[in-house]
Amino acid sequence: MRRILVLTSTILVVLSTAAGTSSAVLPSALAPVLVAGPVAPITVGGPVTPIKVVGPVAPITVAGPVAPITFAGPVTPITVAGPVAPITFAGPVAPIMLAGPVTSIKGTTSWAGPQIRTVTAAAILGSDPVTFRPSDPLTRGELAEALTTWGKRAVTPADPTHRVTMRELDAQLVFALGLQPAAQRIRIAARDAGLAPTSMLGTETVARLLGLRLNHPQGSDDLELLPSQPATRAEAAYSFARVLQLTPGQIAYVDQLSQTFTLPELDDWQRSVLERGLRFVGFPYVWAGTSEKTQKLWSATAPGGLVTAPGGFDCSGFVWRVYKTQPFAGAPLLGDILKGRTTYAMSAEVEKPARIGLADLAPGDVIFFGKRGIRSTPTEVGHTGIYVGNGWFVHSSSAGVTLQPLQGWYSTTFAWARRPLAEAGLTA
Repeated sequence: MRRILVLTSTILVVLSTAAGTSSAVLPSALAPVLVAGPVAPITVGGPVTPIKVVGPVAPITVAGPVAPITFAGPVTPITVAGPVAPITFAGPVAPIMLAGPVTSIKGTTSWAGPQIRTVTAAAILGSDPVTFRPSDPLTRGELAEALTTWGKRAVTPADPTHRVTMRELDAQLVFALGLQPAAQRIRIAARDAGLAPTSMLGTETVARLLGLRLNHPQGSDDLELLPSQPATRAEAAYSFARVLQLTPGQIAYVDQLSQTFTLPELDDWQRSVLERGLRFVGFPYVWAGTSEKTQKLWSATAPGGLVTAPGGFDCSGFVWRVYKTQPFAGAPLLGDILKGRTTYAMSAEVEKPARIGLADLAPGDVIFFGKRGIRSTPTEVGHTGIYVGNGWFVHSSSAGVTLQPLQGWYSTTFAWARRPLAEAGLTA
């Protein structure tokens, strides 16, 4: 038998392997380990071959001093594929001497673990989930190779090392699915209505209707990326895993939805409101967020009560950004119409006789959704957005800021709407 001791900043493990074994693989989980006394000198006289930890590692406590450890041969990569719990050293740790080279120690724990396994099983973005590098930026060369492996046409990039932005990743996948015409319809409809849509309006809407984006849970908002920021390989894995699961029927449905997107004739004030709202399509959902820029947000647990969050919006924060935080030229009262920041407050500010029903919606109306639909009370209103027209609205949801048809859940939970433009005396 050969004994191998592995010591990193987060794990101390002693393995026994048969002589001649090329590698050691730890089980799916390691139970707590307690070393109650001193650890005498240990010498590893030959190379240490790859060691893989494929599950979580529970706490390890060393209660006595650790004497010198000597590695006389090279130590090859050690990979930890699951979370590693804390290790406590209650006594002094003596020097560790490495007589041979030490290569990298890699951890592959990622929020996109299941998706990474899905895409690597298809040889997309590599074939080994352990060496996937989820936090690394996606390059154009990697994206082109992934598209080719998927069986889609890809243009050889002039600079394969150039980083791919989130908006570029979304656009490439939308095009690969044959939905470029759908994206163009949405953008052209906005343009023909007199708006000045961003170039990504169509592709970002289609990407979100397809479910290519994930809302990172509260507490992980630092993972959210703006459309202009480099995409990580983890984000790419999530998107590729999703497109691999799409059926022809789901793709056709999104194409059909795009054909229903039209806008009615807009007055100048409606156009101003919608143009501002639609330019944020593609931004992420950030809990309590109200800005497209890096922002300080309240937190009950953070030191000082504030955390730094990336640009992005929650549902009422998006409405707040459109109507409240930036004045509209020539409409000094419009920014004062909304008083409360939450869906509860916004929906309660309009008296029942002034509430607007589904059939009477107009572009620019702020619409509210409650779990009991039109029977909801303001305290049951949990979502909001801005009506665009002809059965579509714009909002920030789990998919980020996107255009959305007022169908399904949204039609059954629609509670009522209010008309800030009329409340400010700008429209009838």
